[in-house]
Amino acid sequence: MDATLIDREKTAERLLSASAKHSFDPDIELDWEAPFEDGAWFWPPELVSLYDTPLWRRMPQEQRLALSRHEASSLCASGVWFETILMQLLLRHTYSLDPTSAHVRYALTEIADECRHSKMFARAVTKFGTPVYGPSRLDHSLGRVLKTFSTTPGSFTGTLLAEEILDWMQRLTFPDERVQTFVRGVTRIHVVEEARHIRYAREELRRQMVTAPRWEVGLTRAMSAEAARVIARSLISPKVYANVGLEPAEAVAAVRESGHRQEMMRHSAKRLMDFFEEIGLLRGASKPLWKASGLL
Repeated sequence: MDATLIDREKTAERLLSASAKHSFDPDIELDWEAPFEDGAWFWPPELVSLYDTPLWRRMPQEQRLALSRHEASSLCASGVWFETILMQLLLRHTYSLDPTSAHVRYALTEIADECRHSKMFARAVTKFGTPVYGPSRLDHSLGRVLKTFSTTPGSFTGTLLAEEILDWMQRLTFPDERVQTFVRGVTRIHVVEEARHIRYAREELRRQMVTAPRWEVGLTRAMSAEAARVIARSLISPKVYANVGLEPAEAVAAVRESGHRQEMMRHSAKRLMDFFEEIGLLRGASKPLWKASGLL
């Protein structure tokens, strides 16, 4: 076994050991019947899309709290969409690999984690009592194209884009005592288990970028930049604004012009963008696409 495969197996063994010690069943861990606390946020206000805009300053507190509820629900529904794509990408990655390897066993362990997360997010949407939000028809179709034609390194790039941005937000959420206890519980479970998924994807992507042929690296750069655009704009459905009594066009324009929101999105992805720069993803003709995503 060459050095790369030995390193891959060692990483997987460590992650399997951590999974055995720190995995959760959300159906048991969370109190699904507990009522929500009056006056508590469903998402930290600084992470709500309209925060610190002129429109936000005109909104009464009750409407702000309602928006945080709908945006948390939108993020959960987007999470189910992301996780569904990631599970398919992981299965495709393992299709021709040795099923007895630790690397494949960990991939299957991660898929089991993602199944639980998807069920948790879907059940949370029901508990929030909001409409079921999701990507636009265009982005839903683009997601189908990206997951079907993704390169192997592109699969892990997409995994990291979906996971690390939400992970940054959730790390701010679960210790925040202003936020609903239930929401903090959901984000705590996700942060603990996603840390392993991120480690697995980062290390495998680094290996893939070294061994992939030049054409595959070029295609990965372009498709990953487009995936970044799709993911960034799909986190919050524009439909949330009408459902809390706002004019959607006015709200979308306010978000687009919000310096706070732009800075928050860049900050959420900074660690990831630094990693992508290090391994050579943010180069060539794809650079304008990365900037258009708002993450760079």
